Amino acid sequence: MIPKKNIELLSPAKNLECGMTAIDSGADAVYIGASAFGARAAAGNPLNDIEQLIRYAHRFRTKVLVTVNTILTDRELADAERLINNLYEMGTDALIIQDMGLLQLDLPPIALHASTQTDNRTVEKVKFLESVGFERVVLARELSLEQISEISAATNVELEAFVHGSLCVSYSGQCYMSQAVCGRSANRGCCAQLCRLPYSLSDSAGKTLAHNKHLLSLKDMDRSDYLLEMMNAGISSFKIEGRLKDADYVKNITAYYRKRIDAILEKDGCGFTRSSFGKSYFGFEPDPEKTFHRGKTDYFLKGERTLMSQPATPKSIGKYIGDVVRISDGKIIVKSCDTINNGDGLCFFNDKGEFSGFRVNRAEGNLLFPAEPPRGLKAGMKLFRNFDSAFQKILKQKCVERKLSLRIKFAEAAEGFEITVCDEAGDEATLAVTAEKIPAKKQGLMREVLESQFSKLGNTIFKMNSLDVDCNNDYFFPVSLVAEWRRKAVELLLEQKDKWRPKPSWRAASQVSFPEKTLDYRANVMNSKAEDFYAGHGCETVAKAFEISGGSGVEVMRCKFCLRHEMGICKKNPQKKDIHVKEPLYLSLDNQKFILQFDCVRCEMSILKQ
Repeated sequence: MIPKKNIELLSPAKNLECGMTAIDSGADAVYIGASAFGARAAAGNPLNDIEQLIRYAHRFRTKVLVTVNTILTDRELADAERLINNLYEMGTDALIIQDMGLLQLDLPPIALHASTQTDNRTVEKVKFLESVGFERVVLARELSLEQISEISAATNVELEAFVHGSLCVSYSGQCYMSQAVCGRSANRGCCAQLCRLPYSLSDSAGKTLAHNKHLLSLKDMDRSDYLLEMMNAGISSFKIEGRLKDADYVKNITAYYRKRIDAILEKDGCGFTRSSFGKSYFGFEPDPEKTFHRGKTDYFLKGERTLMSQPATPKSIGKYIGDVVRISDGKIIVKSCDTINNGDGLCFFNDKGEFSGFRVNRAEGNLLFPAEPPRGLKAGMKLFRNFDSAFQKILKQKCVERKLSLRIKFAEAAEGFEITVCDEAGDEATLAVTAEKIPAKKQGLMREVLESQFSKLGNTIFKMNSLDVDCNNDYFFPVSLVAEWRRKAVELLLEQKDKWRPKPSWRAASQVSFPEKTLDYRANVMNSKAEDFYAGHGCETVAKAFEISGGSGVEVMRCKFCLRHEMGICKKNPQKKDIHVKEPLYLSLDNQKFILQFDCVRCEMSILKQ
C-alpha cells in the first residue's frame, strides 16, 4: 500500500502569542523570527519565547521553523553560528535560510529550508539546493501549477509554496529598491516597502499615464480554491504570509485554511494526510475578507495574467457588503444582505477612484448614521467593510482550542491500579497507584465514576476518546481520588511529550556545480564564506551584493508583474489600442525617478534607478 503524503499548513508567528494562536487554530507548523538575522527585523523574538513555543508545538507534533534568512556580513557569521546551535539545542525543527555562507559553518544536524529569498524559480536551481543538503525549498510565488509540477517531477526535495497573504511585487530576493533609495536592505530585514507608495507613470515624450497611484501595490494572494491542484502538483507545505500580522489575523486565516484542507483530506481515496495531530474546535466561522484584505489574486498559479494591482490604495479594502441607495440629512440608506453593526468601518471608491471610508456610529438595519459625513460618497456606490466590529469581538475571545484524543486504560495491579494514557500522537505514560480495593455496593458504579472523572480534561490539551477498564471486580473510589489520579496521569504524559525532539538532519558534502558560472550582485553574496561556497561549486566569478557594490543605472527590481499589461498597453495583447506610448517609461516618486524595461519574451518587467 502506497503511504499517504504528509500535507502541512504553515502559519506565521510574529511572536509567542501569534505562534500559540496559530497552533490552536490548526497549523501543522509555524515560522517565527529568531532574535536576529530574520527577514522581518521588526519581528524578532527572544530565545526563551521560541523555546516555550517549541514545547507547546511539539505536544501536537507541530513544527517550529525559525527564520535566519538575511544575508550576513563576515562579522555576523560567528553570532549566527552560535544562534543556530542554541536553536538546535532547544529543539527547533528547521531553519529557513538565504545566505549560502551558513553552509560553510560548523552547523548542528538541523534541517535547512531554502528561503523564497533564494529566488527558486527553475528546476536547475531547486535540484542544486537539494543536492547541497536542503530538505525543503520554498518556491517563488510567481510559479504556475505547470512549473511546480515540472520541478516536483525532477526532484525529491519537499516543496513549499505561499498560499495566502500580502505579495511582494518583485521576485523574492531580487528587490533592491529600498536599499537604493533609503539605505534599508530588504535582504537584511529592513524593507521600507516602497512598492506600497504612490507613483506617477510617464513616457519619454512626457505623457502622464498615471498620477499618484499605488502602481506597484498588489492585491493579496488567495489560492484557497486550488489547494488540491497544488497538492497534486507536488506542494506539501502551504504557507500563509504574515509575520507582521496580529493574532486575530493569524487565527482567522489559519482556521479558514485548516477547514479547507481538512475537507480535502477527509475524502475517501485521498492520497494525502495531515502532518500533525489534534483537532481544532472553532467558535466562529472564518472568513479571509473579514480581516486584512486588499482584494485577491491567485498570482500566476493558473498561468494567466489577470489584473493584480490595487492602485487606489495599499490599505485593507475588506468585504463587499452592498450599495448605497440614498443619502439624506446625514443618514445613509444601503442595500445589503449583511448585518451592519455599530462601530463598523466602511469604505468606498469615489468618482476619482480614490479610496475613502467612514465609521458607523449607529446602525438601524440598513439605515446608517456615520460618525462624520463621508466626503465623496454617492448613491449607487459600492460599500466595503474593512472593520467588522462584531467579528473582531469574537476573535478577541477564546474562540479556538485544539485537543488531542486520549485513550485511557484503567487496570488492576497487585498493589492497586495502573492508569495508562496514550494520545493520538503515540505518546504514552503509566501511573501506578497504591490503593485499597474496596468492593462497590452497586454494579457499574465504578465505570460510571471513572468515565465521569477521567473525561474532565477541559483545562488540558486532551479530550478522552475511549476508556478501557480491566478489573476483576467493581470497586469503590472517592471522586476526589480519581480526579487526583487523572491529574497526575496527565502530568506524566505531558512530561513524556516534552521529551520529544525532531530527528537530526545530517548533510553529506556535495561538489555538484551551481547552474551558473558567473554571478552578479543579484546572488546576494555579502560574506567570504558565501564566496567560498559558490567557488567550491564551480562559479568562476562572484560579485559583491548590492548592499556593498550599490551603483546607479542598475536593476533594482525584477518582476513577473508588468505595468504595461496592467495599463492595457501590453505589446503582445493590447487592450487599449488607442493609447500610444514612447518608451522608455518612467516611474516617479517624489524626487526619485526609475526607468522601466520590459522583456516581452520572458514576460518580465525590470525597474532601474537612474
